[in-house]
Amino acid sequence: MSPSRYARLSRQELAVLVPELLLIGHMIDRSGMAWCISSFGREEMVQIAIEEWAGASPIYTKRMQRALNFEGDDVPTIFKGLQLDIGAPPQFMDFRYTIHDRWHGEFHLDHCGALLDVEPMGDEYVFGMCHTIEDPTFDATAVATNSRAQMRPVHRPPRVPSDRHPHCAWTVIIDESYPEAESIPALDIVRRTRAATWELEPVDRSDEGQPDYSGPLLSDLDFGAFSHSALVRMADDVCLQMHLLYLSFALAVRQRATDDAEAVLIGTRQLIGLAGLAAERIHRALRLAGGIEGTLRVLELHPLLNPAGYVVAETAQNRLIVHQSPAHDDNAWISLCSPESVQPLQAIATAVDPRIEVRVSGTNADWTAELVETDTPATELPEVSVAKVSGGSSFQFQPKRSLPLTVV
Repeated sequence: MSPSRYARLSRQELAVLVPELLLIGHMIDRSGMAWCISSFGREEMVQIAIEEWAGASPIYTKRMQRALNFEGDDVPTIFKGLQLDIGAPPQFMDFRYTIHDRWHGEFHLDHCGALLDVEPMGDEYVFGMCHTIEDPTFDATAVATNSRAQMRPVHRPPRVPSDRHPHCAWTVIIDESYPEAESIPALDIVRRTRAATWELEPVDRSDEGQPDYSGPLLSDLDFGAFSHSALVRMADDVCLQMHLLYLSFALAVRQRATDDAEAVLIGTRQLIGLAGLAAERIHRALRLAGGIEGTLRVLELHPLLNPAGYVVAETAQNRLIVHQSPAHDDNAWISLCSPESVQPLQAIATAVDPRIEVRVSGTNADWTAELVETDTPATELPEVSVAKVSGGSSFQFQPKRSLPLTVV
């Protein structure tokens, strides 16, 4: 068990970073699905998205419940899990919750960034996301809490009228008469990965601040109320959410690709886009320096290289040194970076400082990336530009109050 790289951040910095990481995780699809459409078409892209989320979210939802001590079998537990899920980053996916009792609740979205991203693409894409994808994936998320939970729409897009608000509304009901939800085969495969069972440092309950989320469901999480130790654990677990989602995505892609080379290419293009977008957001949110110093700091905090131990890496002077690790065993993101595949690392460097060039030497699993200052600024890679079409690339978090939600 390696010390977390996030432990070096202050409690205030972590309170800024954790929601950023949740939003970055949500952008995985914005980066990857364009390449799935290009290779397989819209209908297969929709199926990939279903398998991707259904193969990962039950695993990481249960991980976060255990980490923050809010395991349960009721509706408030489901809603707490959504608040710490890359599928529902705060404010960008602005879930508003109502609790009737332990077994009955509702939510609506005051703002759905995902909807605003796809509406310009037409009703077919809106229907694919808000109907075809959400029906099975919402239930797959709920099943981590209770296999007899059902999320059902009150209304949802395509919006009629076009400015309908809230964007959608759903009921959540747990009833013993409901049939148990069934998992997909991919879930068992992803459960066997190193990421699924990776052990992280437990929260230090003596640390100042809230150590867990065992209290009442809050309308909005005040990340600043949590302890430094709890925020470190959240950050590491959110990074594991991203790795698990990618592993599930890669599994779905491989089943459709003509060969391994095509599957690796799609995964790499997804990573390039996400890597650059994430680096830009982390750099801006924490107001980090530019140049080699700032680039190395962003690399240390980037989900590509976290959590520590799952991804084995170190920085020294102007270098990032990566070693064989459990993430390589899983064929996770880091396995897409090598002397022959520098673009994901270059996307990070360019987002921080366009004059930093990345040069990688070594083997596929043990390599050194040297950062070199140049006179000519690099242009943004096309994969990053595609990912940044999403409003999530420029979305700004706003301060929010955190109020208990009572039974109504």
